[in-house]
Amino acid sequence: MVDEHRAADAFKNRCTNAALALESCIDHFIVRISLDESNEDPKDNALDVWLREGPEKPDVVISLSNLHSVRPWEPDLTPSFIDGISLVHLPELPLPWPAAAVGRLARSEDLSELVWLRITGPLEVDAVASIVTVYQAQSDDVASVLR
Repeated sequence: MVDEHRAADAFKNRCTNAALALESCIDHFIVRISLDESNEDPKDNALDVWLREGPEKPDVVISLSNLHSVRPWEPDLTPSFIDGISLVHLPELPLPWPAAAVGRLARSEDLSELVWLRITGPLEVDAVASIVTVYQAQSDDVASVLR
């Protein structure tokens, strides 16, 4: 289903904004991962990754849904520091994917544009999805002010 009123490059821009937000998360730790595959329809599956830098800093949550691919990880490794984090937009055909993403999924005309999350470190997260949201809690300074 295509939203006829969607702005051109809306999903690509969402991915770029999410990637920019995650650039500052290199000093964070993965403190929790949740994979929900309880639904019969794979489009309802979700992956959430909670990141924390320290008690005084706001947490970051990466939420992926409509999963197409998730590589397994060792759940006993949390909390785990992050060596690298990337979030890459994977465009629809006929546009090419980055070389590292080629062969990850069978591409067809029916496959919509996707997002690819990779977190490296002792615990590695590797997932491809159709929907991405990055939540960042307010800092203590912002949260302490009444509006």
